Amino acid sequence: MKQYICIDIGGTSIKYGVIQEDGVFLTTGEMPTEAQQYGGPGIMEKAKRIIETYKTEYHPEGICISTAGMVDCEKGKITYASPLIPDYTGTEIKAELEKCYGIPCEVENDVNCAGLAECFAGASKGSKISVCLTIGTGIGGSIIIDGKVFHGFSGSGCEVGYMHLPGGEFQDLGASSILVKKTAEYKNLSPDSIDGKYVFAQAKQGDRDCIRAIEEMCEILGMGIANICYVVNPEVVVLGGGIMAQKEYLKDLLRKGLDKYLIPSVAKHTRLAFAENQNQAGMLGAFYHFKGRH
Repeated sequence: MKQYICIDIGGTSIKYGVIQEDGVFLTTGEMPTEAQQYGGPGIMEKAKRIIETYKTEYHPEGICISTAGMVDCEKGKITYASPLIPDYTGTEIKAELEKCYGIPCEVENDVNCAGLAECFAGASKGSKISVCLTIGTGIGGSIIIDGKVFHGFSGSGCEVGYMHLPGGEFQDLGASSILVKKTAEYKNLSPDSIDGKYVFAQAKQGDRDCIRAIEEMCEILGMGIANICYVVNPEVVVLGGGIMAQKEYLKDLLRKGLDKYLIPSVAKHTRLAFAENQNQAGMLGAFYHFKGRH
């Protein structure tokens, strides 16, 4: 059975593994990205070390890369990366790795990979049109139509975090990092002294400040998701990111927020689901992206 190396490059950690063509991982691992310390060149060195190690143990027929930043999928190149990963913009991942190892390499954005993972092996499996949102430090989005990522004209399709809502950008109002800041403000605490787990733990104990902050976040997410649905009309909206581990607490609140802003004829055809692939989503999606091109 054919084998492929998968690498998921995030701002904080790099996840990696070897996957078989049936979608089963033979091995996985994780290491810190150390992006601020070593930047784009350091990331490429880490990727090469992973590939060299796996090449001695396995027989990879492809390199599948999921990465933070905006990606030109045809060239396998980073067209834009935030200052969180210095000297990464312009990195020619595909060209460099293919030249080094002589095996095909494909590169896709990490949120698009998460969407592909859910489409082929997760919460949106079998759907014709799905939207996948990752709610974390910011808000990322992807649109999957008939098993393929919709990239838009210049590659920036579904950059929904920048969408304008009353009060600011979607990601500046509805991200999980804002939930923590808002709770800290209500409770007169330092934002560094609490995290999302604290907010939900206290909310479950009846803390009114925490409950208020969560409800406000769900209201904003409902508004933002509704706006996306009016344009795309997806069959299912999949929600991912660490905060979605609180699925049982959030699902009814999010549905209520979405239904408030969607007209009933659209709402009844829009399913809300939670991501199923968690830590392996980027690697798995990178594999499906590779398979779609080979």
